[in-house]
Amino acid sequence: MSSMLRDTLYRLSRQPGLQLLQRRGDGGARELTTWRLRLSAGANHRYSAAGEESVLINQSGTASVTVGAQTFALSRKDVFQERASAVYLPPNEPMTVTASIDFEGIIVSTPAAGGHSPTCLVPGDVRVNARGRGNYAREVHDIFVNDSVAERIMVGETFNPAGHWSSFPPHKHDGRDGEPVLEEVYYFRIDPPQGFGQQLLYTADGECVSHVVRDGDAVLLPYGYHPVSSPPGYRLYYLWAMAGSVRKLALHEDPDHRWIHEVAHE
Repeated sequence: MSSMLRDTLYRLSRQPGLQLLQRRGDGGARELTTWRLRLSAGANHRYSAAGEESVLINQSGTASVTVGAQTFALSRKDVFQERASAVYLPPNEPMTVTASIDFEGIIVSTPAAGGHSPTCLVPGDVRVNARGRGNYAREVHDIFVNDSVAERIMVGETFNPAGHWSSFPPHKHDGRDGEPVLEEVYYFRIDPPQGFGQQLLYTADGECVSHVVRDGDAVLLPYGYHPVSSPPGYRLYYLWAMAGSVRKLALHEDPDHRWIHEVAHE
């Protein structure tokens, strides 16, 4: 295996402008690249990705995004107060992001052939799903998932209440048990921001790593199971992006933990 799970945490202090968090081709990443974009009010940045489709997801602030003759508006107080707004950008298309209020966003990209159109998603377009129950109940927001907008990439957000687990029962999508191969990246936010979460990555043959994740961290999920937990007192959010052999949410749950589906509601 070219990359060990211990090398999958990316922690970089926030910088102005466009900041690379992790790149396809480095550290075992085959599909995804992740950037953080921070602009002060009045500042702008021009972005394009040759041969890759991209999605810009607003984390906080207000900005206009210009793609060709189209201009889209993005606005969000923060990830814990409002649903996402986002822009899909086809390969080779430049976009200019201009902040009217201090802006922070995440850009994820993956190789694609092209042929799709720039699209803006507004908060009312986000599909909200309740997943799990008890102390593994969480809310999953589909941004670009079951749509015809994107070619290969899938993007959404997960919200853990304080003290809850997500990605549970543990699942994977590395193809080792016949499921489609999908690479994934998580980008974390914590409320209050001085808190932390736990990201576990493990395989059936015994490889296991646990990352303490903090506000602004990214974690690459190249293979293996990958459950997440938040401690008491701290809400946890992660943006997730996936790309691989199919554009479909397909997973394999750890057979040792599937039994939890059968437990009756208390």
